[in-house]
Amino acid sequence: MPDPPPLPSSLTPPAPRKDARAITRHLDRLARAESAPWLHQEVARRMAQRLAVIRQAPQRWLDWWGFLGGGGESVRAVWPDAIRLVAEPTPALRARSAAPAGAGWWSQAKARLRGRAGGAQVLALSEVQDGSAQMVWANMMLHAVPDETATLARWHRVLAGDGFVMFSSLGPDTLRGLREVYADLGAPPPHPPFTDMHDLGDMLVQAGFADPVMDQETIQLHWSSPEAVLAELRSLGGHIGLDRFTGLRTPRWRARLLAALARRRGADGRITLGFELVYGHAFKALPKPDRHGQTVIPLQSVRESLGLTAARRPKPDSA
Repeated sequence: MPDPPPLPSSLTPPAPRKDARAITRHLDRLARAESAPWLHQEVARRMAQRLAVIRQAPQRWLDWWGFLGGGGESVRAVWPDAIRLVAEPTPALRARSAAPAGAGWWSQAKARLRGRAGGAQVLALSEVQDGSAQMVWANMMLHAVPDETATLARWHRVLAGDGFVMFSSLGPDTLRGLREVYADLGAPPPHPPFTDMHDLGDMLVQAGFADPVMDQETIQLHWSSPEAVLAELRSLGGHIGLDRFTGLRTPRWRARLLAALARRRGADGRITLGFELVYGHAFKALPKPDRHGQTVIPLQSVRESLGLTAARRPKPDSA
């Protein structure tokens, strides 16, 4: 199928200014956590409830950034017989995903050697074959990739002809209160901009997806202290923007930040910040008839549908 035409310049969102090296550093730190962040697990649970609209369960589904997404059990509860593949962006996350928390050292060692997690095969992103899954599941990771457009295009390639994608991401209203705190302190924003759901819908169409459905909701989280706020945010990642403050913050800066957060306590004494959650769902567009009424189906699509896809050489890692 030919590539879709480019989006009009008025619909093309600005390229995100994210630092790939910073992303890798934060991912490797999060790989040492006992489990996926609580917020990610909660969003995975909510997203799994939306699987009820899918009439045909996938035979194979791809869990993109599976460990930090925390959605393996939520999807398995809906489709226990579907084969799960896990695609991880760094060696540290591949090792962590292949050795689940709570396993003994011998079981962890065997899982790492076999590249499997709970019966699921764990792959590097470069090892994921085109047309290898009927669903891409990507929970709470799209906002953390260097290039969202490239990631959507990659998802389109790895899906079979009847495949679909389900993902969640952070929207632009996320941490508005924290941005206000930083602005009051004369500091740049604490994170790069998050992409609006309408722009993500346009990007899905540009990547070749059909019938995109976008939705959003806001979760309010509450903490008892400024220290608890910072600890929770650190468990979600860190500042990956190219425009971040590049030096080391001083203890005096931290004290000012904690004091500014403390001033945001509500009547109940707790600090509240909002997270805008964006959900997306779209199908891989099927080939369309040409002007003579004929439908051209690429040979590769036929091979995929018959399960005859040959092994391919690994591609360079990409988000």
